[in-house]
Amino acid sequence: MFMKIRPLFLGFIFSLTFAVPTLADMPAGLDAARAGDYGTAIENFRPLADRGDANAQFYLGQMYRRGLGTPQNDHEAIRLFRLSAAQGHARAGFHLGWMYIKGFGVGRDPQTAIKWFRMAAENGHANAQYNLGLIYDEGQDVARDFAMAFKWYSKAAKQGIAGAQYNLGWFYHKGLHVAQNDAIAVSWFRKAADQGNPDAQSNLGVMYARGWGVAIDYLEAYKWGGLGAANGNENGNKLMDYAATKLSPTKIAEAEKQIRDWRPTQ
Repeated sequence: MFMKIRPLFLGFIFSLTFAVPTLADMPAGLDAARAGDYGTAIENFRPLADRGDANAQFYLGQMYRRGLGTPQNDHEAIRLFRLSAAQGHARAGFHLGWMYIKGFGVGRDPQTAIKWFRMAAENGHANAQYNLGLIYDEGQDVARDFAMAFKWYSKAAKQGIAGAQYNLGWFYHKGLHVAQNDAIAVSWFRKAADQGNPDAQSNLGVMYARGWGVAIDYLEAYKWGGLGAANGNENGNKLMDYAATKLSPTKIAEAEKQIRDWRPTQ
């Protein structure tokens, strides 16, 4: 009943999220960017970027990547991300890795992408950690390596990346690189399911239906199957139909209410 669905690089979001800067000239640029005044933001970022400030290079690279306040230019974005990443800027390294893996503004170069993802991951970037896990798990442009996949999924999962939590649950359920342990699998599926990951929701429902790592509970199976189905997992409806044969109409109504009232934790 499991369906192992792992959309590649869902962790990457083209959005402007700005950390608190340390240079006195940065606040005006950040405030302007938040207000949508991208021309003013660029005027503040560019002098700092030209002087070698890694944060300004990263933010200016984002502006070029998205065409905010300037014509969209992947080549310039790559140049700026590379300058920033060379100074250890994790977010720049992640974006640079993404552009190399997708071939945006540069010829597709998986090995260079992995190099920058690894730099970002080693500096704590959660989505870079997740992407490395996916690359090694699926054997994308590298030899398949469950040990490396487990390592990076574990780091990303601990930082709250739902896809990594789901995949880590899968590793424990299937005994990939680690001793098979359904109780631990349930705990990781639950963390991802609580965030709204549909595959984790459906798999968590299966665990309840089969009594794998948790006591059999058909109401919980129905609920999680229903949530997974509502969020796009094709096995969720099958799970609901199965669990419904084990429940009274009153319990089904209770499960339906829990589905309606459910809200993700993040």
